[in-house]
Amino acid sequence: MTIATNKKALHDYALSEKLEVGIKLTGAEVKSIKAGSVNLKGSFVIIESGELIIKNMHIGAYKPANQKNYEPIRNRHLLAHKKEIERLAGLIEQKRATIVPLNIHLKNGFVKLEIALARRKQKWDKRESLKKKDVERELKKT
Repeated sequence: MTIATNKKALHDYALSEKLEVGIKLTGAEVKSIKAGSVNLKGSFVIIESGELIIKNMHIGAYKPANQKNYEPIRNRHLLAHKKEIERLAGLIEQKRATIVPLNIHLKNGFVKLEIALARRKQKWDKRESLKKKDVERELKKT
């Protein structure tokens, strides 16, 4: 069940490799995500000392939990195998790409994040993808 998607990433980036990872969260953050209080817009993933870290992901405070000094935007660790992280690091250097989060969803009761290796689209690439969408829309009408 998809909770939130990063529509801006789908528009601004050309995606190549996708990977599903877990997120290291507190209990109140999990409840807040399940309530739908999460925003992926503007967030990105970096590799720091062999670990995946997501930055700028906003998770709203869970009201029933009495949390003092809660930070809705903080760095959160992502859970992936070491070989997958090393492979992504190599691809980033080789392709001059970045890692962006695509969506956050529930899988067997666990919160999962889908990330992808991405390259920023140029202006003409965006125009081409908009033209393709228009053509597909016209074909569906007929």
